[in-house]
Amino acid sequence: NILISIIPLRPTVNMLSIPRDLWVNVPGVGENRINTAHFFAEANQEGSGPAAAVDTVRVNFGLTVDYYARIRFDGFRKIVDAMGGVELNLAEPTAGLDAGQHVLDGDQALAFARSRAGADDFYRMAHGQLLLKAAFRQMLLPRSWPRIPAMLLALSQSVDTNLPVFLWPRLGLALLRAGPDGIDSRTLTRDHVTPWTTSGGANVLIPNWDAINPLLLEMFGE
Repeated sequence: NILISIIPLRPTVNMLSIPRDLWVNVPGVGENRINTAHFFAEANQEGSGPAAAVDTVRVNFGLTVDYYARIRFDGFRKIVDAMGGVELNLAEPTAGLDAGQHVLDGDQALAFARSRAGADDFYRMAHGQLLLKAAFRQMLLPRSWPRIPAMLLALSQSVDTNLPVFLWPRLGLALLRAGPDGIDSRTLTRDHVTPWTTSGGANVLIPNWDAINPLLLEMFGE
């Protein structure tokens, strides 16, 4: 789960990744991992997952989330392949890759984002944001422009969203003006949570709201 705020006139683009094991109040379910909000809703009624995830964020984080975008795993692969792969420049070894330049196809990019080799959810969140920024940076290069139609087609087939079409140009322009280096991308860190084991033996993360709330105010407050 990634919370994104875009203010086109500034432009301001903020991204905050939320650990999937964060232990929260899931409306209609009770205390559970935050990622189960989508799972349980979809199991009950197909297509209701995004709204349930948004409602869970609202209840626990106190944020009004107007829009969502849901990318399926198969669609993620298609988008990366339509781009001709995504170029990563790693400063240090991670997720089974050596430091240096790499070009990942769709399967490799998904494996990188979901890698469990020597990494926990905090590393996976960082990997996901690294991929997003790398893909954005790559699409700004003139040599990538001929691939834009194929990428847009893959996006249209792979992303579910309630974002009105008339807002797409404004948000796209804001992203271009901010550039990949102008995006404030962060994750909830180990300082924001306390590891805990439930009575059922599940390893989860208890939110430290005294640490989280100032971050939310800084990134998403007025």
